[in-house]
Amino acid sequence: MERGPGRGHRAVPHTADVRVEAWAPDREGCLAEAVRAAVETFVDVSGAGPGTEATVDVPAGDDADLLVAVLDEVIFRLETEGTLPVATDVTARPDGGLRVRWRVVDTDAVQPVGAVPKAVSLHELRFGPDEHGWSCAVTLDV
Repeated sequence: MERGPGRGHRAVPHTADVRVEAWAPDREGCLAEAVRAAVETFVDVSGAGPGTEATVDVPAGDDADLLVAVLDEVIFRLETEGTLPVATDVTARPDGGLRVRWRVVDTDAVQPVGAVPKAVSLHELRFGPDEHGWSCAVTLDV
């Protein structure tokens, strides 16, 4: 993945599903960018209102497991509550887990722009440090 320092994300071409890449100077920032990238593949959040706060604690695991757990939680909340994160803040917990704080809105507050993801694929999943900080690449099954 070619990129410079700082934070960012993008969708990349994929045959049948959706693939996103994200990067940031630190692990937690990269996770937040991955959430934003995933959500932006299927909705436009630019017109969303202020929303409400939601928090989830993710148990300790290796880095790839943490990425999958956070993105799985996005899909779970979409399917069960009809809510989506429009802003994400991730902090490390002392026990090795994560605390994820979201500003969430109902799905009727955003404009659909693509296929809704159904699951996070483990195929070609990548998450870890690189020469500029942290980066990840993940495929979402649609």
